[in-house]
Amino acid sequence: MSSDIDLSSIQIVDETHEKARARKEKETYTEFAELHRSQLINSGVPELYWPKLFNKLSEEIYDAGNAFEMKQVLLMNETEETIGSHWIVCATSSVCIYEPQHIYLIDHAWTYNGSSAEDDLKKIPGLLERMAALMDIETETKTKKELIDTVLETMWQFNQTYRFGNFELGSDDSMPKWYIMDEFGSRIRHSEEPNFRVVPFYHINSGLVYSIMWPVREIEVGDEITRDYIEGETNPTVRLARLMPWEPVDLMHISYTQEEPSIEYFSSYTQIETQPSPNIKFIGPNESKKLKVFLEYDKFSAHLTDPRFELVDNPDDADILWYFQHFHQFYELSLSRPNCMVNQFPCENVITVKDLLAIVARRAAKPIKAETLSSNPKWLPVTYNLKTELAKFVSYYQHREKRGLDNFWICKPWNLARGLDTYISKNLAQIVRLPDSGPKVACKYIENPVLFHRSDVEADVKFDIRYLVLLTSIEPLQLFTYQVFWLRFANKPYSLNDLYDYEKHFTVMNYVEGAETKLKQMHYNDFIPEFEKQNEGFFWKDIEKDIFTMIKELFQAATKLPAPQGIGRSPQSRAMYAVDLMLAWDTDSSGNRVVQPMLCEVNFSPDCARACKYHPSFVNDIFSVLFLNDTDNKHVVEL
Repeated sequence: MSSDIDLSSIQIVDETHEKARARKEKETYTEFAELHRSQLINSGVPELYWPKLFNKLSEEIYDAGNAFEMKQVLLMNETEETIGSHWIVCATSSVCIYEPQHIYLIDHAWTYNGSSAEDDLKKIPGLLERMAALMDIETETKTKKELIDTVLETMWQFNQTYRFGNFELGSDDSMPKWYIMDEFGSRIRHSEEPNFRVVPFYHINSGLVYSIMWPVREIEVGDEITRDYIEGETNPTVRLARLMPWEPVDLMHISYTQEEPSIEYFSSYTQIETQPSPNIKFIGPNESKKLKVFLEYDKFSAHLTDPRFELVDNPDDADILWYFQHFHQFYELSLSRPNCMVNQFPCENVITVKDLLAIVARRAAKPIKAETLSSNPKWLPVTYNLKTELAKFVSYYQHREKRGLDNFWICKPWNLARGLDTYISKNLAQIVRLPDSGPKVACKYIENPVLFHRSDVEADVKFDIRYLVLLTSIEPLQLFTYQVFWLRFANKPYSLNDLYDYEKHFTVMNYVEGAETKLKQMHYNDFIPEFEKQNEGFFWKDIEKDIFTMIKELFQAATKLPAPQGIGRSPQSRAMYAVDLMLAWDTDSSGNRVVQPMLCEVNFSPDCARACKYHPSFVNDIFSVLFLNDTDNKHVVEL
């Protein structure tokens, strides 16, 4: 039931009903209308209903029971045996769209953050039982664990979502909220010709979120009340895909082959970014004097001790601009300060935004004779954009299912890190619904990762690896990787179950309450011999060679086309990126077991606190390579 509502201009206070009532102050209708006008207009609520909505919110009037009733409809087979049932909501009196009283409040039975669902069902008294009853789940033969798993699988037929705050900034408070309406709201069924609309509504004065419903057509006594679960979707094929949770359909006839989108698709990401003037000749700063550096990243300040550099407080005085936030004025910089260097490239989002990363990485694919379900290139997990390729994804999922292949997927927002708003799932209904809370990509989950035995927890756990990559030129491509790499480990033993268990399936523990106490840190030079000991016959030098090949192929693909389809040429630009990867077990053409590097993501402006702490020369090294072309004894490898 998609309520694709973004209330990001509103600051929400997440409170219980009791707390909200205690702080609620009396407001007038004029104040209500002024505060909520934009929200009401954006939600399409006719102004006719606003005064009555104000009255019902102020007095907490839930009077839908006066106009509607819930009925359980038994389903019979040909011999009139009961084979199931479903609920409907019917009108007990006529409803006229011109009568202002016909706007109704619906309470929310459960509101949660995506990562808290399983814990809520375990810990909130009565919640599991209420959800099972609301979803018509049989409970007598199930253990509590089985019942929780069933609710977590079934709830995607009932879930709806909204979000508040600056979602793109990655604030935990701004993460999407999922909610399930009460028994009445949850039993309003879908129709292609609905007679009601239902949307979430945030009442600012009380700090509470409700759903509100109002008619869009005349209703007679006995009519079933319906709504459109995927409002606004006009593409017939996409509608079929989005309705999969409620109306399963075979989409295997749709090609799952992916095609690169047009240049306009890439341009939509760079509307505020300018390109360097092609007529400016870059000479570079005078290296006979100290290069003045403006640093927006404080962690580097104390560690840039190379006497060839000098820190300045004013960016206008700098030869080198090192920004932590995105820089967009490349044209202006090339005209006004043609010899100044900056730590970013035009259109580098083709590798740092997850949907674009998958598109450009596929340019490294090897020619094949026939359509295949395997990833190509081998180091890129199969990735679908769930906004633009949803039907193709469903087809691919169904083809895998038909062949008996696993269907575990990790669904990520395009633009967030740290595992925020990220889900691992094999439930097609869930995957199809997740884009309702914001754009997502679905990446094939690495189901057979190379594991590392943590002696401190006596378990084989997932781990990922971060390499820092230095890009100094596009034409010709000049690329280095820092010899030191960084490791992150999961806290719990890996297995393909408990998909909501963050500490089992994710490796970033710094930001998770409680998880950081078990955080494992290990230096790369201690890791290598231990890895080779745990994986006899597999040598790190061979694996790292494959990793470096993967990184080079990625950047070759990302610079194959000019901006905005690729990283833009800019002689003033230098950049450092974090390439995150995992290792997976695979087999080669001869059937031998091999280790395959798998790309996870690429990050701009990565956190370098550990690098600064444990490697005193790190900042001097990267500045020397990037801005002085000095690679001697700087702990880098040219790719």
